[in-house]
Amino acid sequence: MKKLIMLVCAVLFTTSVLAQKLPITVVGSSTVYPFTTVVAERFGKDSKFSTPIVESTGTGGGMKLFCAGIQSNTPSVTNASRAIKPKEEALCKANGVDWIEIAIGNDGIAFVNSVKGTKTNFTKEQLWEALALEGSHPKTWSEIDPSLPNVEIKVMVPPPTSGTRDAWNSLVMKKGCPKEILEAKGKKACYQLREDGAAIEVGENDTLIINKLVGSPSHYGIMGYSYLMNSRDKIQASTIEGTEISLESIQDYSYPIARPLFVYFKVQHMDVIPGLKKFMKTYVNKKTMGKRGYLTDLGLVPLDAETFKAMQTRIKSIK
Repeated sequence: MKKLIMLVCAVLFTTSVLAQKLPITVVGSSTVYPFTTVVAERFGKDSKFSTPIVESTGTGGGMKLFCAGIQSNTPSVTNASRAIKPKEEALCKANGVDWIEIAIGNDGIAFVNSVKGTKTNFTKEQLWEALALEGSHPKTWSEIDPSLPNVEIKVMVPPPTSGTRDAWNSLVMKKGCPKEILEAKGKKACYQLREDGAAIEVGENDTLIINKLVGSPSHYGIMGYSYLMNSRDKIQASTIEGTEISLESIQDYSYPIARPLFVYFKVQHMDVIPGLKKFMKTYVNKKTMGKRGYLTDLGLVPLDAETFKAMQTRIKSIK
């Protein structure tokens, strides 16, 4: 019995020591990735803890990894460009994972093309018609409406694991879908994209999309506002239903494809992974994501004062 107790203690000690050496690991959204990467770099520089490791896996992929368990080798944080889904909540709960949801700011989904191409206004109905499997499969934009460019429809879209894709489905494909199709076949039918080359599924690397757009001025791409902000010399955003994408139109949600962004922290790792509590408090800070925080320079649209205060109150429950 004594030997068994000693063995258990040894295992617990070894696990504790290993945990002490593990850095904070972050997975998830490619849209939130640039923001969290900068926070992680500053955290590593300004604190006694090592710099968190941040990976871009897509929102869906990040949730799957985050919800896999509470072991110290699972991610402590996941970025998300949409809120956690019910099936992801169920996976987390099944594996004993509790989380703290932090809204870090707002974002707009930009429909972009090269600055050498035509700047255009689109409606959600036109975008649906161009991309939907259930649509008429027009070859050119002008077939949908003579006012649109007379060029072949080619749009680079995020993969199914992307939170940006989820938000696009909800805010564009569902809203632009004809009522008769939505009612008869459901929203999944509205979400399905063409498979004839008009919708080009690409990975989570938005920088690669920008480079491809530069080389193909008639093509379009879907990405977060921050990537547009950092590449204004290369790409431009279409107006959506007459509204330009901007900090103001995203924050007041007058831009039709605006959405909140999130970071999820694993409760069970707060006392296991060194520096996790401090990293969370560093993130939810006026200097970081406040109205004049350094993340606004990267294109993050800050939360309104009431929501920001609510996020600060939320993390106070973690001692």
